[in-house]
Amino acid sequence: KAMQEAGFPISDHYSGFRSYETQTKLYQDYVNQDGKAAADRYSARPGYSEHQTGLAFDVIGTDGDLVTEEKAAQWLLDHAADYGFVVRYLKGKEKETGYMAEEWHLRYVGKEAKEIAASGLTLEEYFGFEGGDYVD
Repeated sequence: KAMQEAGFPISDHYSGFRSYETQTKLYQDYVNQDGKAAADRYSARPGYSEHQTGLAFDVIGTDGDLVTEEKAAQWLLDHAADYGFVVRYLKGKEKETGYMAEEWHLRYVGKEAKEIAASGLTLEEYFGFEGGDYVD
């Protein structure tokens, strides 16, 4: 609602919790479309998706597309932490997370969100764990 009040055309709908089955279908569709290596850069394999935890969601515009517009993305970076969220996959941090930047993907972390966001670190860097690779 806060983004809507700030004048951004944000939908009341979003991509939130996904079951294992839903993530399996989504991921497989991406693999079929772009190949496994490419799909792994922008979609989590089933069992690895933050959406399956119920702690992440993708912000969607009124046009039905993921929010990528620069001013809206900056608003999320500036204000998501006010509500306990961080922008999970930051631009320039692809190596640390293993995923391309996703300015629309928010992850709930609670009261530490402001400190994490202010640090400019990914969750991997902030908590000191490695990310971005699957063990095949």
